[in-house]
Amino acid sequence: MLTVETRHAIDPATAKGLDTAGLRAHFHAGGIFADGEIRLVYTHYDRLILGGAVPGAGKLTLDQVKECGTASILDRREMGILNIGDSGTVSAGGTDYTVNKGDVLYLGMGSGPVTFSGAGRFYILSAPAHRTCPSRLIRIEDARRVEMGSAETSNERVILQFLHPEVADSCQLLMGYTQFASGSVWNTMPAHLHDRRMEAYLYFELGPEQRVFHIMGQPDETRHIVMANEEAVISPPWSIHCGAGTGAYTFCWAMAGDNVDFTDMDMVAMGDLR
Repeated sequence: MLTVETRHAIDPATAKGLDTAGLRAHFHAGGIFADGEIRLVYTHYDRLILGGAVPGAGKLTLDQVKECGTASILDRREMGILNIGDSGTVSAGGTDYTVNKGDVLYLGMGSGPVTFSGAGRFYILSAPAHRTCPSRLIRIEDARRVEMGSAETSNERVILQFLHPEVADSCQLLMGYTQFASGSVWNTMPAHLHDRRMEAYLYFELGPEQRVFHIMGQPDETRHIVMANEEAVISPPWSIHCGAGTGAYTFCWAMAGDNVDFTDMDMVAMGDLR
């Protein structure tokens, strides 16, 4: 079963006037992991698609998505798939990939229909592509590992980069995830912007009573969205994106836009936040 929800892009002046329900309606994506279903959110921010596939006891095939306007979703797109559940199988382009928890599978443009099976909980990200890059399964040990922060500033964390120029070639999709050490909860201060790319986040490995306060908005007009486990948030290019949790957590980040330079960001001084 496939369901697709469309989110239209809005400008910062419009976002400034939204209440809590309005902010969540535009930027929060919950309930994307449902047994026996594929649930997608098609955004008008760089045409990024995010969503989840939970095959359970059967198989799920992702093929035509009407919103893409092509016969099959990967005809003019690339895809990154993160497994946040137990081991599962993803089949595409005539190859079966065993994707373990924490692994990322990259599928290049033209890979055809994508079939999910097994005990995985698959987080799906897809962006338009103008060239075909080789499909590749990237194990945790193959990711680029960047250690940052400290316990003293409550932001000791490891950034694992999967779809990154130093790890695996992609057209425009950057993807990885960040894990926090016990006792650390902050990401990322000082905050930053990158008007050349949008971003999306999936927060996971939170306990039932844990929450993350995701901070967004223009630097002088900040807002927050309260996030629970396995919920995603859309971050427009005009918005900062940082947050703090009630305990350690993990989040998957993904970017699409003008370039794949991970360090292309415009820092915001702490004194400029309001």
